Amino acid sequence: MLIIVTYDVSTETKAGRKRLRRVAKLCESIGQRVQKSVFECRINLMQYEELERRLLSEIDEREDNLRLYRLTEPAELHVKEYGNFKAIDFEGPLTI
Repeated sequence: MLIIVTYDVSTETKAGRKRLRRVAKLCESIGQRVQKSVFECRINLMQYEELERRLLSEIDEREDNLRLYRLTEPAELHVKEYGNFKAIDFEGPLTI
């Protein structure tokens, strides 16, 4: 499944800046950054539940915002890309 993760973490305090770095690193470990605080993750249900649990443990719900979108398959019918960024084709052949 394709998941879109978006977040807005308050960076007004040192603790907020640390939360932002932890949330970004967690998202980078499982998906690809498509904008500053937006990630695409192609994961299974078990990975999704783990990602959600870990993200919720990092954010401060009083100050931050986290959104998880699950795109309906086939995702190619629901995602349009414009501009110079091209996403990684997770299903395609590996090339070096």
